[in-house]
Amino acid sequence: MIMAHKRHGSNHHEMELASGKLHLFANEEVFQSFGVKVYEMANNNLQIPRNQYMSYTPDAHVGIGTCIGTTAVWNMKDGCVSPSIVGSDIGCGMRVHTTPLHKRDIQDKEIRRALIAAIEKYVPTNERTNTNYEDIDVMSVVQNGLKGLPAKYVPDEQWLSHVEQSNFAYDHSYLKNLPPKIMKYARGQLGTLGSGNHFIEIQYLEIQAEYADLAAKWGLFDGQVVVMIHSGSRSWGGMVGREHNKVIKEAMNHWGVSNPDPNLIYAPITSQEGQTYLNLMYSALNFAVSNRHMIAFGVREAFQELFGADMEMPVLYDLMHNYALKEFHRNQPMLVHRKGATRALPPGHFLNTQVYKETGHPALIPGSMGTSSYIMVGKDEGLKNFYSICHGAGRARSRKATKELVTVDQFEQSLKVGTEDEILVNHRSLETILDECPQAYKDVDQIIDSVVGASLAAVVARCKPMAAIKGI
Repeated sequence: MIMAHKRHGSNHHEMELASGKLHLFANEEVFQSFGVKVYEMANNNLQIPRNQYMSYTPDAHVGIGTCIGTTAVWNMKDGCVSPSIVGSDIGCGMRVHTTPLHKRDIQDKEIRRALIAAIEKYVPTNERTNTNYEDIDVMSVVQNGLKGLPAKYVPDEQWLSHVEQSNFAYDHSYLKNLPPKIMKYARGQLGTLGSGNHFIEIQYLEIQAEYADLAAKWGLFDGQVVVMIHSGSRSWGGMVGREHNKVIKEAMNHWGVSNPDPNLIYAPITSQEGQTYLNLMYSALNFAVSNRHMIAFGVREAFQELFGADMEMPVLYDLMHNYALKEFHRNQPMLVHRKGATRALPPGHFLNTQVYKETGHPALIPGSMGTSSYIMVGKDEGLKNFYSICHGAGRARSRKATKELVTVDQFEQSLKVGTEDEILVNHRSLETILDECPQAYKDVDQIIDSVVGASLAAVVARCKPMAAIKGI
């Protein structure tokens, strides 16, 4: 499978596969852990015509059609778009809000339990429960993103400016290609968490000394309580993916195009099928950023209920890690796919949102339940990977295998159950979320070490978990 292997400095591997070159960013321990299947999937992906670049971040692991942890790039003028290299949860991403609280303010377990209860009051965590935001027009949101929300749900302008993108513009006429039932399923889902690896986590910060000045510019301080949110586009994105996967697969059959993996689908960007998917994908990105916004709005309501109406929770940043976006690289427009990969732009880069133009934006990297998460900043050297870094720890084993290999007792130890530093969760039985235990994931510290060692990004703060809310 691997025809040649070159090293380009620390933690940067170039693998010559039968169908093209794969760049892989990982330290030695992580690099040795990759199995043959991830290379097979890369080789399949590289058979898509006119690929300009493809890479894996250290959290890469087997997905459907494409590995999670993939960055893949095509020219806009003659390239391809692949729903498989976007992922099923279009627009899935991260959001962090800061608070004026210090760790000691919520150290007491009863305070944290009260916070969990209050958050569940405002943010549905059951897949079968909808929100009651009946005054939100879903169509306005999918067309206009955050600008489609009623003003009362936007606490201040900062909630619109501190995001990767508040509105993804596209041709709204493409919405006619969606089945009418999509409104039925999407209505009431804005502000809902979803299940699986999605979460709301209450954390405190450990600022890295060498980046203390940058942290201060971002409004961060040592011991500060922050809230990290991970969610996506819910049923809107899911239905966009399902409907147009079928459309593109039928088109591929009509064109006589095949691939060793039937789950890998793609179309020329300029084709009708490609344009339809891209435009509808942007509608899902609008839904996703609005969904995280409304989850955060509910979390803010919960904190105000406990700590007073004057409690404010500014947005640090909101970003995606499942999408395909037109970006300018090498003096030309390119379609950059990131599936389980986070954009980390360095200080001064023109693609930074205005408020982070000078410093570079916060890159938000979650760990797993019971482990640290990270706030990072991109470096200039990230250009070599189209400014992509990891999106988390990355699964080490399947949900089924985790349930077979890990015990509830081991999970409890990871969460420090019974100690003063116990990481509280919203589930009475850990058995119900055993497949999300830390043992299901790679060592996030090794993942971060790989990224830092490759000079793609630097750590500004480590986020230590105090309480976690998971959906069911």
